[in-house]
Amino acid sequence: MPEIKLRARRGAARDALAANVSEVAPMERTMVAPAAREGAAGDLETVFDLRDVTVSYGGRPAVKGVGMSIARNRITAIIGPSGCGKSTLLRCLNRMNDLVPDARVEGEVLFHGEDLYAPDVDQVDVRRRIGMVFQKPNPFPKSIRENIAFGLKVNRQKVTDERIEQVLRRAALWDEVKDRLGQDAFSLSGGQQQRLCIARAIAIEPEVILMDEPCSALDPIATLAIEDLMRELAEQYTIVIVTHNMQQAARISDRTAFFTVAGTEEGQRFGVLVEYDETIKVFQAPADPRTQDYVTGRFG
Repeated sequence: MPEIKLRARRGAARDALAANVSEVAPMERTMVAPAAREGAAGDLETVFDLRDVTVSYGGRPAVKGVGMSIARNRITAIIGPSGCGKSTLLRCLNRMNDLVPDARVEGEVLFHGEDLYAPDVDQVDVRRRIGMVFQKPNPFPKSIRENIAFGLKVNRQKVTDERIEQVLRRAALWDEVKDRLGQDAFSLSGGQQQRLCIARAIAIEPEVILMDEPCSALDPIATLAIEDLMRELAEQYTIVIVTHNMQQAARISDRTAFFTVAGTEEGQRFGVLVEYDETIKVFQAPADPRTQDYVTGRFG
């Protein structure tokens, strides 16, 4: 794979545009062991390398001292109780926390060995290459076709019927919408809207897709459709997902990071990484008793 370089930033106007695009950018089944797929995580290329990462809001840490590496073309799940900093950490991976005025990120977030928070890094390039899918489906108030075309236009890529079809097929949505591309995106069901948002994210060919509880607002059937789609997309993309659904993490992820809430004598509470390993190990043979308590439902 050729060496990957992040572009230098190109000004506040494009930063704001990228932020706008990004923002307006469970049933039981048998547990599968995705980590058993060819190639152990340790043998794969590292996409993200987090080193002693702490994120604070207004000087108060939300998540503290995180160190973990994320491999290419794998699904990494982040689990843990509410308030442990899962979404905060996820947003560090494409600098979405930059949109919060009092947020501060300390430590190193390396993307292919490059510091995402270096002063000369272009935030637009970061968010183009590291896409985001949010908890609630958020299609643009445009037609289905224009939802896909918008990102292509912003990134000065050619919009063709073939390209629109290709992206919708990749998101497993084409057969359901091919005869109504001109209709409002809000005419779709919740699950279809979420797949449209995934299609919109991959239209500009990112390398990584971040997903913040993408199935929490969906019914079980739509959830299974999104999970199947994630497995297919992992052949081409690196996926990091935050989920409260432990069964979902067990079903779809190759590696799982378990976070919990810690505190100090001053009463400050913040998230910490407890355990990060192959998913089958985290759920069947966790190394830390706190992980065991969480995955068995004793707390959380």
